[in-house]
Amino acid sequence: MSDSVPKNNDVKSEFESNPEVKLEPSSEPKTEVRAEYLSAEDLKIAASLLYLAYHDDPVFLEIFNGDKPDYEQRLRTSIREELNVFWSAKQPMVGLYSGESMVGVACLNKPTEGIGTDRLWHWRLKMLLGAGYYSTKQLIEKEEKILAAVPLKTFHMLSFIAIHPLHQHHGFGHYLVAAINTILEEDNDSEGVVVYVTTKKYQDFFNDVDYKTFSEVSVGNVSGTLMVHYREKSE
Repeated sequence: MSDSVPKNNDVKSEFESNPEVKLEPSSEPKTEVRAEYLSAEDLKIAASLLYLAYHDDPVFLEIFNGDKPDYEQRLRTSIREELNVFWSAKQPMVGLYSGESMVGVACLNKPTEGIGTDRLWHWRLKMLLGAGYYSTKQLIEKEEKILAAVPLKTFHMLSFIAIHPLHQHHGFGHYLVAAINTILEEDNDSEGVVVYVTTKKYQDFFNDVDYKTFSEVSVGNVSGTLMVHYREKSE
């Protein structure tokens, strides 16, 4: 990783051997804000944070039958197993911390490096047992549709991004995006970061941090927008 992040985020970055990104806010709160790659011990906390953030996500409500009593169990299973497979494939997962508290998390993967629709057999088995056949099939079909619509050859997919509900509207989302941008710029093979957005609020946020709309994709009855942040071209 480099020792700088986009200037328009008004943050400083220092990468150490752990590796770690340290971000110092220019205004309140004064608590140190830093981004670090998740450790195995962090996965449970990250999964809980993502569960809170994605509980009312239109795509997950569609795929896991939000009106059914076992919806929450299906969602928890999906998030847990996704994080486990990301970890096994050594894909970048970043936690954002304010002091010692995790306030945000972002999970990326490169479909060309083993995380795509061709999931490991044990992931499929656990998903079938925890989320059911139909939901697992829909989740795989969703990824296939999204990946087929991306015009890039090599890229990162921003599969999950979340700020804890109690810490939203304080600029932490921009800190997290700064860390994502740094991961992108340090990977010379990646052409950009792609995200699938299903609400106008998040589309506006990603527009604000230099993501460009390039396609519309429907998952069941849910329509969403594919957006991309291209890596900066070398002068």
